[in-house]
Amino acid sequence: MGYYPIFIELTERRCIVIGGGAVAERKVEELLAVGAHVTVISPTIAEGLRDLLAQGSIRHVERAYEWGDLVDCELVFAATDDPEINAAAFREARSRRIWINSADDPAHCDFILPGVIRRGDLAVAVSTGGASPAATRAIREELEDYFTADYARFVQVAGEARRQLREKSVSVSGVVWNKALKGDFRRLIREGRGEEAKKVLLEALEAGLCA
Repeated sequence: MGYYPIFIELTERRCIVIGGGAVAERKVEELLAVGAHVTVISPTIAEGLRDLLAQGSIRHVERAYEWGDLVDCELVFAATDDPEINAAAFREARSRRIWINSADDPAHCDFILPGVIRRGDLAVAVSTGGASPAATRAIREELEDYFTADYARFVQVAGEARRQLREKSVSVSGVVWNKALKGDFRRLIREGRGEEAKKVLLEALEAGLCA
């Protein structure tokens, strides 16, 4: 299999999670974190999912999955311990051209989920293409130590500088950006001096335009 790395915009898009256990709960939490509208289909649901239902954060269909449940949804996660249900959901999803992920069942997946490190707006994804989930997890844990909180500030300040330049209709080349994002800028970010870092960055970018 050849997996193409991609980030999908899911804000306000309808996603279905089939299953109500711990694995389903993790999927639901991840989907809610990016603003998706989530429906859980399962006869019973875990305590954490019951809490989310009580808060109005999810919708719950209190029964087993049935053919036709995937109408009008945009993404499906099958997270049950019943291979027949997962396979049936996969067949329906395929028939409707809807992407589906089946937990621990690569044969019934259109996509797999990487290990993800988040630092503010920065998201770093790690995948072994399904070859070894354990290796993916180990590598992600190693990278957790590398990508410190500084990276959240790094991305935030760079994003603010980019917006200011775009408001002036100024376009800067990748070469100039790469050079500007080093040296004093990085030092000031590490020292927690965000406003000074942005000033230094903007000066370096504007100087690069004149070079």
